Amino acid sequence: MAGGIRIPGDDLAKEADLIDERTWTGLHDPFSQRVPARQPCPQFPGGSMNQNVDGRTRPRGSSLADQDETKLGGPVSVLVRQKREHVKLDRLLDQLHATTGAEQDRVLISIYRLVFPHAFAEESVLWPVIRRVLPDGEALTLQVEEEHQEVNELVTRLDGESLDPVERRNLLDRLVTVLREDVRDEEDTLLPGLQKQLSVRQLRRLGVAWELVRRTAPTRPHPVVSRRPPGNALAALPLTVLDNLRDLCEVTAHRSPRSATTFGNVSRSLAHAAGRVERLRVLRRGERDLTSVENS
Repeated sequence: MAGGIRIPGDDLAKEADLIDERTWTGLHDPFSQRVPARQPCPQFPGGSMNQNVDGRTRPRGSSLADQDETKLGGPVSVLVRQKREHVKLDRLLDQLHATTGAEQDRVLISIYRLVFPHAFAEESVLWPVIRRVLPDGEALTLQVEEEHQEVNELVTRLDGESLDPVERRNLLDRLVTVLREDVRDEEDTLLPGLQKQLSVRQLRRLGVAWELVRRTAPTRPHPVVSRRPPGNALAALPLTVLDNLRDLCEVTAHRSPRSATTFGNVSRSLAHAAGRVERLRVLRRGERDLTSVENS
């Protein structure tokens, strides 16, 4: 069955089939480091992200959390790339609970820079394939898209509103909960389903395609943009450029306090521009009612 499925990375990443895994792991790649086992998190019973703390029924034996990298297709595979980023997110969420003030803000920014490109690449590359190869792919991806939409809206509120300490704490708690639910849904249901339908070769090609999109994806929340093609694909270039410019302004302002006001004003102007771009009707094509901002 897998042989007849066209993978987004087929034209871009045929060279992945020629890469020896031992050679790949020796390259300077941010995803080639050895990932330690997950540690229990005291804020969430059971610790690991594949626990059924929300009462959902999930197949446990096939979870990515229960498989090593060899079973998942090796370092190039999209399953390994996904799992490694989930582990990074797990650590950052633990740090978020353990910090306050400016240090917590820095952890939040690290979470944003990890989560938004990751999710954008999933929605652009992985979920269309899952909808083609799984009988219930439409319902499964829609559930995860709803989680992604909520994350976008929560972060927009955290960054754009004047919040008292209780409101901020409640929003942060909800953000952590949704992110952990999202990881469990992906590792326990969506990605194992994809694993059953695709060959290792296809998983590796898909991994390269996902990585290419992730590295050139928006880095900030854009709750109005469609969670599906073609809207999200059309939004990628303008929003990525604007987000990267905002990131540069904020880094420069942090390094040069004397220029902080100037670069802060530039960043806000870019944010307004991004808001206008994401409201373009063409960038909302493909959206489903459950993830449309009017219905959130």
